[in-house]
Order: sequence, then structure tokens, then C-alpha cells
Amino acid sequence: MPKMKTRRAVAKRISLTASGKVKIKKANLRHILTKKTQKNKRNAGKAGYLNSTDGRNMLKAAPYVK
Repeated sequence: MPKMKTRRAVAKRISLTASGKVKIKKANLRHILTKKTQKNKRNAGKAGYLNSTDGRNMLKAAPYVK
């Protein structure tokens, strides 16, 4: 049986923590930052974690991500 293909777009956007959670980078930190509050920008800079259902789906799309 051949290897499963990894969806490269997903693999570039996620990483796994030691406990098995799926870590992502939050949105809204690229442009038009002047109208966003300091609180929004500060929280967008922190890591985000997917819930178990979304994380499971992402790991199916990128099976070899470690």
C-alpha cells in the first residue's frame, strides 16, 4: 500500500505539542493594524490551540506532522 499524501498547506500551518494538542498561529496580525486594539494584537500574537475535533481532522490531512 502506498504512503498517504500530506496536504502541504495544512502541514505548514500546524505543529504538535508534547501533550498531543494541535498548535496554530492566530489570524489578524498581517496588515491594517492601526485600527486594531493593543489587546487584540497582543492576543493574536499568542499561540492558538484547536479543539479535539478540528485537531483530529487536521491530523488526517497531514498524517506525518510531528
